[in-house]
This record gives sequence, C-alpha cells and structure tokens, in this order.
Amino acid sequence: MNDTTPDLPADDTAPDNPESNVPAADSDTVSPVSVAPSSLTIPPLVGEQEMLPANEVAIDIRHLSHRFRNHLAVDRVTFQVASGSLHGFVGPNGAGKTTVLKLICTLLQPQAGAVRVHGKDVARETKAVRRQIGFMPDHFSMYRQMTVTEYLDFFAAAYGLSLADRRRVIGDVLALTDMDGRRDSLISGLSRGMQQRVGLARVLVNDPDLLLLDEPASGLDPRARIELMEILRALRQMGKTIFISSHILSELAELCDSVTIIDRGQIRYSGAMRELLEQDTDTGAFRLMVPGDQPNLEETLLGLDEVSAVDRIEDTHEYRIECAPGADTANRLLAAVLQLGIPVEGFQKDLRHLNEAFMDLTTEGVR
Repeated sequence: MNDTTPDLPADDTAPDNPESNVPAADSDTVSPVSVAPSSLTIPPLVGEQEMLPANEVAIDIRHLSHRFRNHLAVDRVTFQVASGSLHGFVGPNGAGKTTVLKLICTLLQPQAGAVRVHGKDVARETKAVRRQIGFMPDHFSMYRQMTVTEYLDFFAAAYGLSLADRRRVIGDVLALTDMDGRRDSLISGLSRGMQQRVGLARVLVNDPDLLLLDEPASGLDPRARIELMEILRALRQMGKTIFISSHILSELAELCDSVTIIDRGQIRYSGAMRELLEQDTDTGAFRLMVPGDQPNLEETLLGLDEVSAVDRIEDTHEYRIECAPGADTANRLLAAVLQLGIPVEGFQKDLRHLNEAFMDLTTEGVR
C-alpha cells in the first residue's frame, strides 16, 4: 500500500466503523415520548453509584434515553466509568447493551440525555470523541482479500498516520496481539480467534484512550478466550480504559474491577465488582485459608458460637464458614479462630458468583 491518506468525510471526522453496518440514527428512531410504567416487577436498584469528579471519568452518561419506533431501548440511564478501569457491561439479550455502546461511540445520536467521553460531548464534539475511542462490534465483516498488514495499514492511513508512523504502529499492535508472525497472511485464511486478534489490533491503530468491546470473546475456544483476557489486562496496565460487554460472566468477574448491569433499558447496578459480589443478605460467609492439613479443624470451627456451618473446599486447604449475619461478624470470627491457635494464611468475606448477582438483579421474559 502506498503513502496516500484516504479522504476523510466532509466534516473531517475520523472514519465511522465500516464493519458495523449500522443504519443512520434517524432512519429507525423517533423523538422520545412519555412511556407508561411497566407492569413488570423490577428488582430494586442496588448500589447507587457515587458520581466521580469529571477529571477521573472516561465515560459519563446522564439521563440517557433512546427509542426505536415503539420500543424504548434505553430508559433514563445514568452511570460512569472511571478512567483506567476495566469495566464490565452485562445484561440479558435485548436489555440495551449494544444501543448504549453505539451511543457512546457516536454511531447513534442521543435522543435524550447526554454522553461524554473524557469530558467531550458525543453529539457536539464527535470528531474529537472518535479520535479517542476504539470500537470493536460483536459481529463485524473484514476485508478478507487483504493481508493482515494491508488491513491495518488501511485503517491507520484513514486516521491520517504517515507511512513511517503506520509501519511503527502496525508492528506494535501486531506484537501486542501476538500476530506478528501472521502479518503477511490473508485474513480469509485466519481462524476465528486470529481474526478477533486482528480486529482488536485494528481498534488500537489510532492509540485510543478508551476501548469499547462488544462480545470480543464470542465464538472463541477456551484457550483463545484466556489469551484475549491476558491482552486486555496488558492494555489496562498501559493506561487504557476498557469497557467490555460480554455474556461470559465468570471471566468478567475475574477480569473487571467494576461492572454495570442493565435490564430492560434500566441500570440495575453500577459500581465496584467486589462490592456487588460481597452483597448477601441471607448469611455471613467467609473463607479461611490454612497452611496444610489441620486435623479436626471442621469440628473445632463448628464449636464456635458464631459458626453455623463449615465446608472444606475440595482439593484445597480452604474452608467456607457460615455465620449468622452481624455488623461485627468478621472481626469476632477471626478473633475466635486466632484464640484457638489455628494458623491462618488468609481470611476474607466469601464472594458470591457474578451469575448469582445477575439473576437476582434481572427479570425473566423476552425483552
């Protein structure tokens, strides 16, 4: 490919994603109107998010609503994503996730409310926003007749990079995604996992501050998913903010430090991942880690007044201890364990699984 920079659109914005095939916002949308309250029983909102200072926020969404004809896809949504965070975005099919992502990345215009990316309004400062983001949609086509290098060079040129800068950036993103050895391969000959890596490399060519990833692990085998998660961790260490939508909740729980749950167009939770997983109103449960085998430890623990049940975690030296809930349960339990002379390697509140929290906060039925 030569060093000719392709013409940008008339408004001189960075290119829209040609792979997303998203119709113009006004082709399917109408102005928002009042909506009668739903007859569904909606779970109570959990964990009202405390608003962060503007200089600490990568995504700031306030009172956002969006309608497609008679379907209210997003209903008065408000949440923030902290700069430098790895933020999960989860919800049932049809909950409004992809609509929110398209609103953030300027493929749709907000009908009500506001969306800001690093302080820039997506409706009024579209060009500046597009140059700060990288969007990887769920389903995307690729220029399969191109080699990997030609494909990345095309997008880097569209962003106005010089030939020298393009060569440098392409080498960097291929090394980061471990695709340097396939730089001359035709995209048509790559596996699904390798194409996902190339897609991720493509969103990195303009060195975006914010990555928006819609189901990036969709269709990948377990090894490819694990390797993708390692790449995302490396990107976060480089200072990128990553906003990731996924249905693989177990991996999100390990990967993300914060999460937003959306259901029927409304936010059910937005905040720290650990705070969500620590919430359990039924019992106080804790994990106790000890060095090696401790004879009769379960019976000893059951003798404590605070303890109602003890289970050893299979093939580990960890014990799950259930207690009656109380304001000072953790301190009293740990003090009692130490008083018995039990060696302690670790002690923490037992976390529930993200899928349990997800089921508690979302409702049944077709969206």
